[in-house]
Amino acid sequence: MNAVPDDSSWEAFDAGTLANAATAALRAYDPGHDLPALRARFGRDIAELGSNENPLGPSPRAIEAMRNALAETFRYPDPRGLALKTALAAHHGVGLDRIALGNGSHELLILLAQCFADPQHSIVFSQFGFAVFPIATAVAGAIALRVPALSRTHATAPFGHDVAAMAHAIRADTRIVYVANPNNPTGTWFDDAALDRFAASVPRDVLLVVDEAYGEYVDAPGLSGALRLAQRHPNLIVTRTFSKAYALAGLRVGYLIAHPSVVAVVERLRESFNVNNVALAAAEAALGDAAHLAKSKAWNAAERAWLADALSSRGYRVLPSQTNFVLVDLGRDAAPFEKHLFDRGVIVRPMGGYGLGESVRISIGSREENQRLLDALP
Repeated sequence: MNAVPDDSSWEAFDAGTLANAATAALRAYDPGHDLPALRARFGRDIAELGSNENPLGPSPRAIEAMRNALAETFRYPDPRGLALKTALAAHHGVGLDRIALGNGSHELLILLAQCFADPQHSIVFSQFGFAVFPIATAVAGAIALRVPALSRTHATAPFGHDVAAMAHAIRADTRIVYVANPNNPTGTWFDDAALDRFAASVPRDVLLVVDEAYGEYVDAPGLSGALRLAQRHPNLIVTRTFSKAYALAGLRVGYLIAHPSVVAVVERLRESFNVNNVALAAAEAALGDAAHLAKSKAWNAAERAWLADALSSRGYRVLPSQTNFVLVDLGRDAAPFEKHLFDRGVIVRPMGGYGLGESVRISIGSREENQRLLDALP
């Protein structure tokens, strides 16, 4: 019979010392405030403007599809996600063999690093790029090449990707380059011409991963997305999600579009049932409701402009954005500003974890939430 350990041995145990080198180098993803706990504490008397969610909610068709799928939750989902992949293939005009599904695009970004990088290879990403890029790099144990972002005073993309510098940073051992366009957390973007030049500068044996999580919100001239380059650049991978414009953040559905050989490698490591049946049904239905997506896009563009103008008129510097959030550059420590709003029930996202400690990210909420933000400003 095994002896029950005493309290001292329990307290002294530290599994962190057993972690492999890649995991030991990681820091857990910071989701911001504990919103479930805040909801339990305050009810719905908070303005949730920190997670880049679509306050219009999902398509009615998606809601109905979810209800219908609930009856089948005792069965495993389709491990191939064939119905959703077929709909995505038709939507984007690509073959089924070019699509892989993920539990959000987050999972796919990490899978790509796990499949294609290791301690002998480097991964290039921008200083203020999506937080998952350095996490994916660390998971693979790869060499991180973090490229300084554009300056805060840049004319069109403050804190944005410096794609020319990123191209220059690629080495002989580089296996992956991650970019986000538009970018989270800055909201900035680079246009088709810049992407064309950048893609042409990336060697064929380096995977260029373009995360377009906010692609459905784009309305800027000259920004049409990366997929148009796929035939010229077989090393191009585009990731997208149903969490943002399609308002299915709680279901976690993402996908990538890539050369069939990339998808074949990803499928070796992808968990067999990584997208549940309710999520598969909802995403397929949401994809088919073009009118609801157009409504979300138009509403977001108008409300984003209204909020940016209102903040600017109060003296705040609002960065240009093609997403469903704005980054406000305070030019000073943002912690007191963020706490001031928090104490008044307005939750925005502090950016210290991204290295932008003088900024806050503010999601485009409902008009009521946005007005509450404005009323609470210091």
